Amino acid sequence: MPPASPSASPPAGHPGNGAGTLAQDLRAAAEAVALCEEVVANATTHLARSGGADEHQVVAYDLAHAAAATATARATLDYGARGELEARIACAFVADAVADLVSRLIGRERQWGARAATLAPAGDFVSTHRDPAVLAALCGEQGPRHLGEDFELVRETFHRFADEKVRPHAERVHRTNGDIPEEVIEGLAELGGFGLSVPEEYGGFATGGESDYLGMVVATEELSWGSLGIGGSLITRPEILTRALVKGGTEEQKHHWLPKLASAEVLAAVAVTEPDYGSDVAGIVTSAAPVEGGWLVNGVKTWCTFAARADVLMLLARTDPDRSKAHRGLSLFVVEKPQGDGRGFEHRQERAAGSPLPPGRMEGRPIDTLGYRGMHSYEVAFENWFVPAANLVGGEEGLGRGFYLQMQGFENGRLQTAARALGLMQAAYEAAHAYAAERRVFGAPILDYQLTRAKLARMAVVVQATRQFSYQVARLMAKGEGRLEASMVKAYVCRAAEWVTREAMQIHGGMGYAEEFPVSRYFVDARVLSIFEGADETLALKVIARRMLEQADG
Repeated sequence: MPPASPSASPPAGHPGNGAGTLAQDLRAAAEAVALCEEVVANATTHLARSGGADEHQVVAYDLAHAAAATATARATLDYGARGELEARIACAFVADAVADLVSRLIGRERQWGARAATLAPAGDFVSTHRDPAVLAALCGEQGPRHLGEDFELVRETFHRFADEKVRPHAERVHRTNGDIPEEVIEGLAELGGFGLSVPEEYGGFATGGESDYLGMVVATEELSWGSLGIGGSLITRPEILTRALVKGGTEEQKHHWLPKLASAEVLAAVAVTEPDYGSDVAGIVTSAAPVEGGWLVNGVKTWCTFAARADVLMLLARTDPDRSKAHRGLSLFVVEKPQGDGRGFEHRQERAAGSPLPPGRMEGRPIDTLGYRGMHSYEVAFENWFVPAANLVGGEEGLGRGFYLQMQGFENGRLQTAARALGLMQAAYEAAHAYAAERRVFGAPILDYQLTRAKLARMAVVVQATRQFSYQVARLMAKGEGRLEASMVKAYVCRAAEWVTREAMQIHGGMGYAEEFPVSRYFVDARVLSIFEGADETLALKVIARRMLEQADG
């Protein structure tokens, strides 16, 4: 089993062989993406005419992921036009995307209403850029990010913080299921990490436009590179509440809460999911009943990440008991609470003598998880917990608008989750490449073997392609667009993170299964990404496929 030469030249037909070939390959890549788009469009039309996503869930799920991969490939073409290395990366990704689409079509062409033969003209292109020798020659190449000077400064700043302040604590917190160290929270607050989405007039750093969204993606990736559990996810909770307040809060609420969120004087958690209602948010039953001066909350929320340490919960509750109104009967509240720790908590509200209100109680039970430690998740039970009227987001005008306001935060949360996946993948790739260079098998470093090199190349290609798509989505969202694309990038990159971290673990061999190497943490952390911020199946069927069908009908 002789190792491949690390310095092997690109084979004939590779874009590295000349400008003419480079231009030809990029044109071929663009034609291949257009063919994928044709297949996706035809399948969408067929699905719309044959019963829709609910009736054909398997096809709809595959179609949603195929559309996400195709959209990523389209974004990668722009990156490929920036230089020779970028073109090689783009061509490798597009070739894999075409091959993936073919695999989804084979045996199900009738259900898709599309034919794999449609993609046949891309055959030569795919053969060239999926050639193992071509992939192996790409090993070690990650490509520039093309962020620009300002965003590169943001990246460097948060990368340094992640390296110096987050990574030293990451393994200990993971292995002991510990709490996030206060020095990490305080340090991130000093950097302004909690105020990236808070408008300047409310004490934050958001100025409107592209910089707000792209800056959040860049910062989140670097913090997640340090640790998903105590870095990248730390700024997600306040981000969700911040966007809900900016969208629908009263001026009084914005002036009261946003400066405190930006400075980390107040840390937030999100209480939306319930034991029987996860992605089906419209069905939640936790109630908020009107009383003098405010509301009494009763019910149970689950998967409330960071609920103990948080000072406030962004709570979605039913304010209209008429269940037939579904999401129109829900309202959003800022629920204040004392801080707790990872072992669970119980808080009580005592009433003044003669008060007509019963005592209030809030109890948090920790949910142990196999990864994503540090943030901690809880099941939180509310019993007659009083919330002042001033804490109903939007005041009287916010009554019944809670579902729409929380979605404002969650849609950007999907993009941010993609950025978390990027950071995790980047960390896993770097760990795998470093280990492969040191580990010797059969007399040679495993980095010299073609299989290892091809794996590492594909990992780097996936990371860069999904990173570029994330940047594109950030720019779309800055213009008030990109809702579908935000769901697509979340769906695609979170599944990709599972593969990248798995391969990184495999490259480590037996040591990948040992907790002493961070790659084992990357692997278990990655698994949560397709579950939270919209479970993969619901996101594919109820958001991506549904919107694609709506666009087809339109």
